[in-house]
Amino acid sequence: MGANMARRLKDQGYEIAGLYDVRPEAARELAAELGAQACDTLAETARLGDVIITVVTDEPAMRGIFGLTGESDHLLKDAAGRVFVNCATVAPQVHLDVEKAAQAAGAFALEACMASSITQARQGTLYLMVAGDEAVFQKVEPLLRAMSSSLRLVGRTGEAAKVKALVNMVMNINTAGLAEGLALGDALGLDLTMLREVFSQTGANSRVLETDGEDMQNRDHSCFFSGAHAAKDSGIALSLALEEGLKLPLAAATKKQYDRMVEAGLGELDKSGIAELTFKGRGV
Repeated sequence: MGANMARRLKDQGYEIAGLYDVRPEAARELAAELGAQACDTLAETARLGDVIITVVTDEPAMRGIFGLTGESDHLLKDAAGRVFVNCATVAPQVHLDVEKAAQAAGAFALEACMASSITQARQGTLYLMVAGDEAVFQKVEPLLRAMSSSLRLVGRTGEAAKVKALVNMVMNINTAGLAEGLALGDALGLDLTMLREVFSQTGANSRVLETDGEDMQNRDHSCFFSGAHAAKDSGIALSLALEEGLKLPLAAATKKQYDRMVEAGLGELDKSGIAELTFKGRGV
């Protein structure tokens, strides 16, 4: 995601000053492509730019890059005046903690949660849900619009993470339900191309049917959003529900399915790979 976002911004006339990746060779390759500097440290990355966009996989990574768990190298060293746009799907409290740490360093932080995939990142058609201080949002709004086709300021820090958790919770439930519907259709001897067409014209239609239905049928699970990330994000939503005293049986069952997918060694497949758990004869 981060690489394609950088490519898009370069195409739109923005200078990409520095890049950092936990895989240094990836940063060097992209830096050579974009005429940027591959940074050896997070602190160096922050010093090079006025706006720093972060895209990490999970809560420990997010806390780590901002030095919240005692790291010696982090983004908030000499970061006064910088704006950090943080795109990770993590619990709302993590964004609140990052904002507090950024303010203490004289910097600013925004959440910019994405309901999109790597293709949309390259095309500049991300769906961005932003939360934080409105004045900071306005400062970086042109940059955010260069990356997105839909941009929404949803409220104060933490609110975008809540919305994103619910988006992914519902998406994951839909994906698991579609996998079961197609698997049962296959077991009944139905033509799955016909069945998908009927689904698309009735109450069974969904965005997931459009993106994942054919892939489930053809067992093409090239990764745009992994099963491991689906499990993680379903867990975020369930944690929020627990805090509110709500029981969400469909979300809980869906997380169990994605956990099974990870345990079976399929977590790096696209979320559509959940179909491998339901179709007869697929060996899981």
